[in-house]
Amino acid sequence: MQASTSNRLRTNSWYRTRKEIGNTLFLLFTALLSISFLFPFVWAISSSLKTGFEVMAYPPTLLPKVPQWYNYVQAWQEADLGRFFWNSAIVTGLSLIGQVLSSFVVAYGFARFRFPGRELLFILCLSGLMMPVYVTIIPLFTMFRALGWINTFKPLIVPTYFGSAFAIFLLRQFIQSIPLEFDESALIDGASRWTILTRIITPNCQPALATVAIVGFMTSWNAFLGPLIFIDSAKNYTLPLGLWFLKGTIDDGLPRDHLLMAGAMITTFPVLLIFVLAQNYFIEGIVMSGIKG
Repeated sequence: MQASTSNRLRTNSWYRTRKEIGNTLFLLFTALLSISFLFPFVWAISSSLKTGFEVMAYPPTLLPKVPQWYNYVQAWQEADLGRFFWNSAIVTGLSLIGQVLSSFVVAYGFARFRFPGRELLFILCLSGLMMPVYVTIIPLFTMFRALGWINTFKPLIVPTYFGSAFAIFLLRQFIQSIPLEFDESALIDGASRWTILTRIITPNCQPALATVAIVGFMTSWNAFLGPLIFIDSAKNYTLPLGLWFLKGTIDDGLPRDHLLMAGAMITTFPVLLIFVLAQNYFIEGIVMSGIKG
């Protein structure tokens, strides 16, 4: 009996040791993976604080000898990033309002109303997720040119008021996780569908709405292809296009890569700030959207 107890203890000890080794290896792997993902961002920040010759030096160095904080001021002034920042703010703000409102209303209809062809329409809506943007860019350009919208912000803003396939899908899944009894009780009390949408569904959908807003903000703020195709005048450029003015070399032949990195960091900062402040809503919205539906 003592031998049996001893063998059992050794077996348990071996399992615990193997589990601890497995957990340690897993943590080590995730740490290395995190470092590999963060390294390009750290390199960009470091390069934005170097001189032009330090960025081009070989072998490369990770940290600048003396941080050049004036690079950010110089990049802002040379590329007129203030104008481009304002243009991006206008396009992103108006696009965000249109995408969230239109997608929310359509998602509510798919989640709560029963009508012929609902599932087919929803499948057609989701097909937009599988269609590359390059397939539609030429027809859109032709249409917007006929409307006289080229070199304006309209091609970047107006389409968002017709909803987003991803946003509709995410919001529909989240709305379906809200008990239908809430709607039925409100209808019995005499509430209209609009009242149900604004006073019952909306407060309960805050995490999903925040997720859609974050994704929509990042998509619109970082958009490059749309502004490149539809905007001709430099005064209407958004930030991703405005960074072009920091590319190449200065008139005296000095490299400008450090200024380009500083401009990229200025462009990235609002996205990082929004994500950090709303990351809890983002995670909750993604998790809860898969509970039902």
